[in-house]
Amino acid sequence: MVEDKIILGIDPGTTVMGYGIIHLKNNQMKLLNFGIIQLSKLPTHPDKLKRIYDRLDGLMKEYKPDEMAIEAPFFGKNVQSMLKLGRAQGVSIAAALANNIPFEEYTPRRIKQAITGSGAASKEQVATMLQNMLKFKEMPKYLDATDGLAVAVCHHFSKGKGEHNKSNNSSWGAFIKNNPGRNISK
Repeated sequence: MVEDKIILGIDPGTTVMGYGIIHLKNNQMKLLNFGIIQLSKLPTHPDKLKRIYDRLDGLMKEYKPDEMAIEAPFFGKNVQSMLKLGRAQGVSIAAALANNIPFEEYTPRRIKQAITGSGAASKEQVATMLQNMLKFKEMPKYLDATDGLAVAVCHHFSKGKGEHNKSNNSSWGAFIKNNPGRNISK
């Protein structure tokens, strides 16, 4: 079966949000677009959330992605920052749902691991690997753009199995169902 799909990757943020769009066809990965949504000059958090929704909705209508992947929130010490980041992620997911685009989440560590082989890689290491992989000439001013691109590439490498699918596949019930010959009966 020939794969032909477009994946939108999102690195959520409340100051700068990164996105990347790749096209997979005939076992080839092609960069369609990547960039940022600049939010720092907007006066209020609701203004930022509206901008996120509107820009992502526009990207979804323009590129018509088949799937969206988003970085899962990591746990920080600042509760207010986490709350704002969670809202930005939620608005991004709402845009995908409004456009009937399925989504999946990936942890920051898993994304870095998929791109560089190390879950502790720096933003610069991730960006350099992506530049080599996808052959873009100039490194963007904001590495949030390559972070968004990394989420899309991670989704592809993970065959669409992110945090939502992880629990379904790792439970004992799933193991027994998938391995009927390994059951021990008394």
